[in-house]
Amino acid sequence: MSVRLADHEAWDVLRSSHTGILTSLRRDGVPVSLPVWFVVEDRAVLVAGPASSYKFARLRRDPRVAFLVESGEAWAELRAVHLIGRAEIVEQPEWESVDQLFDAKYAGFRTPREKMPASARARYDGARSLLRLTPTERLLTWDNQRLEQR
Repeated sequence: MSVRLADHEAWDVLRSSHTGILTSLRRDGVPVSLPVWFVVEDRAVLVAGPASSYKFARLRRDPRVAFLVESGEAWAELRAVHLIGRAEIVEQPEWESVDQLFDAKYAGFRTPREKMPASARARYDGARSLLRLTPTERLLTWDNQRLEQR
């Protein structure tokens, strides 16, 4: 039996996962992996954040990305979806619809602005950017729960 997820199952796992790991490349080629909140729209992953974040500068320079979501603790529970693709900085996002997607997923997890340190508030209240991550290869997936237990 295969542990591979069907394409629609992989996108369902992406859609329902809480935190993703976004990997981009520094100027010297060293990978940088960061946890990010994200939403799925069509067959793309959207990541929003402060426009001044280094991740946006790295992706303007080199749009190649890897993106991973995973779950499970015991070996038999391990499940993951790994995306290799390109990141596009969306020049004029429709923030109202993007914000609705993020609010539906993360509203209960956000720290209220008044409880953030002033420096964090200033950073998150400034200009924002939006990334659209699109796969350029077949998604790499596995779900060890599919293995027959003997």
